[in-house]
Amino acid sequence: MRKTALAILLIAFLTPAAARAQTDAAADNVTETVGNGIYDQLNLFGEAFDRIHHDAVDPVTYEHLVQTAIAGMLASLDPHSAYLTEQQYEALEAHTPQTSGTTGLAVTIDNSQLEVVSPRDGSPAAKADITPGDIIYTINKEPTYGQSLPEVEEMLSGPVGSTAKLVMRGTTDKPITVSLKRVAGPFPTVNYALKDGDIGYIRLAGFETATPDLLAAAVKTLQQQAGGKLIGFVLDLRNDPGGDFAAAVKCASDFLNKGDIALIKSRTPADVKHIAATGGDLANGQPIVALVNGGTAGVAELVAGALQDNKRAVLLGSKTFGESAITTLIPLNGAGAIRLTTARFLTPDGHEIEGKGLTPNLTVSPLKLQKVVESDGLREADLPGAMKNPDQTAVKSTGGAARTPTVTAPAKGEQSAVATKDIGTTNDEQLTEAEDVLRGLALIARQTASR
Repeated sequence: MRKTALAILLIAFLTPAAARAQTDAAADNVTETVGNGIYDQLNLFGEAFDRIHHDAVDPVTYEHLVQTAIAGMLASLDPHSAYLTEQQYEALEAHTPQTSGTTGLAVTIDNSQLEVVSPRDGSPAAKADITPGDIIYTINKEPTYGQSLPEVEEMLSGPVGSTAKLVMRGTTDKPITVSLKRVAGPFPTVNYALKDGDIGYIRLAGFETATPDLLAAAVKTLQQQAGGKLIGFVLDLRNDPGGDFAAAVKCASDFLNKGDIALIKSRTPADVKHIAATGGDLANGQPIVALVNGGTAGVAELVAGALQDNKRAVLLGSKTFGESAITTLIPLNGAGAIRLTTARFLTPDGHEIEGKGLTPNLTVSPLKLQKVVESDGLREADLPGAMKNPDQTAVKSTGGAARTPTVTAPAKGEQSAVATKDIGTTNDEQLTEAEDVLRGLALIARQTASR
């Protein structure tokens, strides 16, 4: 009976306030429904909860047990869901790029290890040549192994001017120490240049509220600089960890006259929402080559998928990260909050991105690497608890080590990710390939128009 009573208390604690009245009313009849699955499971949880509290060699509080139980439930769902303590939630609410220092790293957890998704352009992390797939072992001597994502994000942040000392494995076998001085954000999301007088190069390094306006201004400036000689655009989405969903949707729409940008799938499979382009192609139909790689993640993949499925751009590079989760931050009545995956986006043609990534039309890896694999390192599908992809037909991954190589697996420490500092420079082999492809597309377009 004690276990049943504890189960009732757990339901009351974990159930939102709006539903507690129903729980209270059902408590009188709990002896009749105790055989139901949910109560059986809660009784099992209550027994473990009770034994840990009373028998653990070190005393443990009810608060700690409940918080770690919630954290464990969320961690078992997918890589994006997490529990934020009250302190972490308050820090998140108070955070502003101007007052809180950052290293500019977008990270994820893989098998309890902290790995880099991508560094932000212009950030201390990018200047230190940190690349997608690098593993971070410690932050200021604090081990990252087994930490939750909110915990490591808190470890990476700090006052402007303070230092985050990372022990990590990059492109060498031996651990290295990298010191990053935290700076105030935000970081630039749009850069552009006119290449050879006739190619508009636009670098999209992230998505924030101002990004669509900056993108529109970049397109207009390049068109003016080219003086009527512009043959098309190279849109660079490599090492772009994503950002604001609405901003990414607007950026994709700015290159489409019609069609869907993405499909949103929620808990109910039949409930699919279509996000349509609003019309008004800034590039006036000129050809586009979009560069992508394993550091292209989140809503950056939304933009790439929209352009690819609408036949508006040719994707060139390597497979993208594979992250399409839409998370909701839900406060827990003064006890912190939960970050919960409540939906995910698909490409306009209904292709799953989550755990799969986007395959470019033309696969091109940096030429300085002699041995390349299908991936650029860590992908969403390799993360513990990654959401299942109904379209997935590839061999099931076991700890991220079972991906089939396209050629020969690289030696340990080799990666096909491009360093952020090389993006857009004369050392950027993928950009050179993209320019050549764009010239070919422009030639075909001219020949077609003259017929």
